[in-house]
Amino acid sequence: MNKKVLVVDDEPGIRSAIAYALKREGYETETASDGEEALEKVESFGPSVLVLDVMMPRMDGYEVCRRLEHRSGIGIILLTVKNELIDKIVGLELGADDYMTKPFEIREVLARVKALIRRLEKSAPADPAALSETADSQADPGEAGDRVELGPLRIRISHRSAELDGIELELTPKEFDLLTLLASRPARVFTRDDLLDRVWSMDYAGGTRTVDIHVQRLRKKLGEKHQGLLQTVYGVGYKASAQAAGTSA
Repeated sequence: MNKKVLVVDDEPGIRSAIAYALKREGYETETASDGEEALEKVESFGPSVLVLDVMMPRMDGYEVCRRLEHRSGIGIILLTVKNELIDKIVGLELGADDYMTKPFEIREVLARVKALIRRLEKSAPADPAALSETADSQADPGEAGDRVELGPLRIRISHRSAELDGIELELTPKEFDLLTLLASRPARVFTRDDLLDRVWSMDYAGGTRTVDIHVQRLRKKLGEKHQGLLQTVYGVGYKASAQAAGTSA
């Protein structure tokens, strides 16, 4: 993986300070002053990580996350003056990988960038094939290499595609990873902490609430008929169940 970092902030002092520190650490770095310029630089520069301010003119950081929602392989660290939990959850829900509140220490930014690149390189939770291989030491009958099938659900890992009753589901990267992990181990109960560790691979500001929100979004996309594919094990976590297809839970 490349060590390219795009720093996006409308405050020149913050932008240049972070970029300077990253360059001293050996990262190839470019900057942008707003969201529109950031999207242009993503195309031309091809960064592996965005250090992205939330509050910016023309296009804010949340909208940048939305535009990059289905683009895999790019890690995002959000910077903001907001410290409310809901603001953090919104950013994480839009695909951000980490969240830092201003003011912050440049050394902490460097540490977060380094840790995120390391996680992306390992691609442990981000790669659903690796997720399903490491979840247990033995493969389940429902898993066959590149394909995962659970009742009416069909997942093609290499294509990062999922179909339900023959209709393709529109999933975010994290939704796809979460659904693949659960579906590849039907009937196995995963705690919320397990899912955070395997799918997000970090302690999120939103905590286990992030998992709950993603499951809710997945159930909505599965539709009322098939919400029961994802079962709540109260007080513990979640599991997938083909037998529950066609029911809600």
